[in-house]
Amino acid sequence: MSKGRLEAFSDGVLAIIITIMVLELKVPDGADLSALQPLIPVFASYTLSFVFIGIYWNNHHHLFQAVHKINGNVLWANMHLLFWISLIPFTTSWMGENEFLAWPVAFYGISLWMSGLAYFILVRTLLAIHPEDSPLAIAIGGDTKGYVSLALYTAAIPLSFVSARFASLLYVAVAIIWFIPDRRIEKTLAK
Repeated sequence: MSKGRLEAFSDGVLAIIITIMVLELKVPDGADLSALQPLIPVFASYTLSFVFIGIYWNNHHHLFQAVHKINGNVLWANMHLLFWISLIPFTTSWMGENEFLAWPVAFYGISLWMSGLAYFILVRTLLAIHPEDSPLAIAIGGDTKGYVSLALYTAAIPLSFVSARFASLLYVAVAIIWFIPDRRIEKTLAK
């Protein structure tokens, strides 16, 4: 099987997801700057989600640079990832339109947690069909960032009911962790 089709399909789905999110941004009712005030939570949730989807796209691209083969299990693992990422526009809108209240922030965290888990599963599915000394296996290593991300999501979801703002800051922390480029694959392939 060719990994090129999987990458092209994934790129298309992620582009559509971003398009759906931006179409959810509504034009304000007034023409002065004060009309933008009610849109601040909506724009903040959009920005955070745009960053997360960009992170997934970037890491998916880097991941598949080290992949030499795929199989049917990889196709399904990738579809599983795309399913959870495709829910991000819904939870983004719900969170933004409800000004980061507890339930929407918790469900946003669930969509992020499930996306993170699905990415973890995709990586493990790829590792299962590559040798232990492959560039992919060497580059992935212990995957500390992946485990830290899932731990922060796990903490943020119940924390949403105590302090939705602090839970949201944990989501931002995960974005910051991943926004800093992960050079594991680039370094391994450059050797």
